[in-house]
Amino acid sequence: MGLLDKLSGWLGLRKKEVNVLCLGLDNSGKTTIINQLKPSNTQTQEIVPTIGFNIEKFKSSSLSFTVFDMSGQSRYRNLWEHYYKESHAIIFVIDSGDKLRMVVAKEELDTFLSHEDIRCKKIPVLFFANKMDLQDAMSSVKVSQMLCLENIKDKPWHICASNAIKGEGLQEGLDWLQEQIAQSHQNNEHMND
Repeated sequence: MGLLDKLSGWLGLRKKEVNVLCLGLDNSGKTTIINQLKPSNTQTQEIVPTIGFNIEKFKSSSLSFTVFDMSGQSRYRNLWEHYYKESHAIIFVIDSGDKLRMVVAKEELDTFLSHEDIRCKKIPVLFFANKMDLQDAMSSVKVSQMLCLENIKDKPWHICASNAIKGEGLQEGLDWLQEQIAQSHQNNEHMND
């Protein structure tokens, strides 16, 4: 059973469509994380760089997931904004071993957070400080400081240390994300009553 199957079981939402946007610079591990989230019988053995974007759809007994794996290459980052409006959650992946491009990751994060389709939304943002297995990887606390995550006051956010290849840290992040999506779903139902 894949992590997304577990997530859908916890959510307990009937036939709810959940759109998750997976963002981050190229080579941060986005596709590897998404591959780990898929049911084990659909996981890919060989991961190649994403050109443009990939869409992965997964169904479980109670939830239908659409995960948009967006290329982090600079020429494709302008595609990200076309998917903001319909997203219920964001996964932002950071290569914690790539200190030189942390400034670029922060610029992209700031651009994302200030976009008109995101700025006013209480959309949960899960950060994976990925590649923690690398010898020179920064801690999730250090990544959080470099990205100034403490300045995000208008959205729920959480950062997890992860090693996508081994699947380490992904469960903690998904536990948090499913809780946020469930709370959001309950709040929306109360507003419609």
